[in-house]
Amino acid sequence: MWSGEADANILYVQTHGVSDPGRSATPFFLAASAAAMDCEVMIYFTMYGPTLLRKDVVDKIGPKGDRGQPLRFFIEQATGLGVRLLVCQPSLELNDLALDDLIDGVSMIGGAAFNDLAINANAVISF
Repeated sequence: MWSGEADANILYVQTHGVSDPGRSATPFFLAASAAAMDCEVMIYFTMYGPTLLRKDVVDKIGPKGDRGQPLRFFIEQATGLGVRLLVCQPSLELNDLALDDLIDGVSMIGGAAFNDLAINANAVISF
């Protein structure tokens, strides 16, 4: 049973992208669980992570390929519970993406904002 602070916050960091679909759903699943526990939760997509948020990808990939739920299922589950999705601006450039290429509801932040979130988080978990 959860015995932490009511105002706890968790920052997940997703560095893997579409080339590793087996790692795509876990941050969303854990973030949704934490949000259901009344934590403030954010997922920060950096390096290749932003490729998971492409509009043309979320219905085509998932942790078990075509045998399980598409990534969109896990994204909607998490965001429906209040999980915020944040993307690294230089990582968009790394992947030849623009914010308009991504699903709705994603916010772009820079390195200083990420560092501030990490410093103030109760936990930072990286994938």
